[in-house]
Amino acid sequence: MTVLVPIPGDDDLVLEHLVLDVNGTLSDRGEPIVAALKALALLRGELQLHVLSADTFAAAAALAERVGATYREIRDGNDKRDYVHALGPDRCVAIGNGRNDAPMLEAAALGIAVIGPEGTHRSALVGADVVALSIDEALGLLAEPRTLTASLRP
Repeated sequence: MTVLVPIPGDDDLVLEHLVLDVNGTLSDRGEPIVAALKALALLRGELQLHVLSADTFAAAAALAERVGATYREIRDGNDKRDYVHALGPDRCVAIGNGRNDAPMLEAAALGIAVIGPEGTHRSALVGADVVALSIDEALGLLAEPRTLTASLRP
C-alpha cells in the first residue's frame, strides 16, 4: 500500500503512512467531520492510517476505530514527532492544524496543515509543506497525488 507523489526535478515521495491529528483536523469540537470519514474510507486501501491526539474531547479512540486507524494518545508535539520517526518519516504524510502538530508536520516527508473549523496555529503553517483549506481538500490531494506536483516541485 503506497501513494506515489511525483516530483519532477527531485525525488518522488513514496508514502505508506497517513498520520492524522483529531481536534480541528478530523473533528469539529469533538464531532467527526463526516466528509473526512468518507475520504478516509477510500484512502484506507492506499495508506496505513494512524490517529494521534491528546483527546481533548474524549472522542479520538472511537473516531480512530471508526476509520480503521491505529490510535495513540499523546502528551505533546514531541510525542507526535517521535511517532512519525518510529514509522519512518520518509514514508509518512502528516495532517494537522495545532501547535502540537508542528513537530510531526516538520518530521514527515509531506506535512499538510489544514485550516480547520477550530483554527490553525501559526507553527503548524510554518512546519507544513502544503496548506489546505480543509481536511477534505487535504485528503483530496492524497486521493489524486499529481495535484501536489506543482506545489512540491523545486
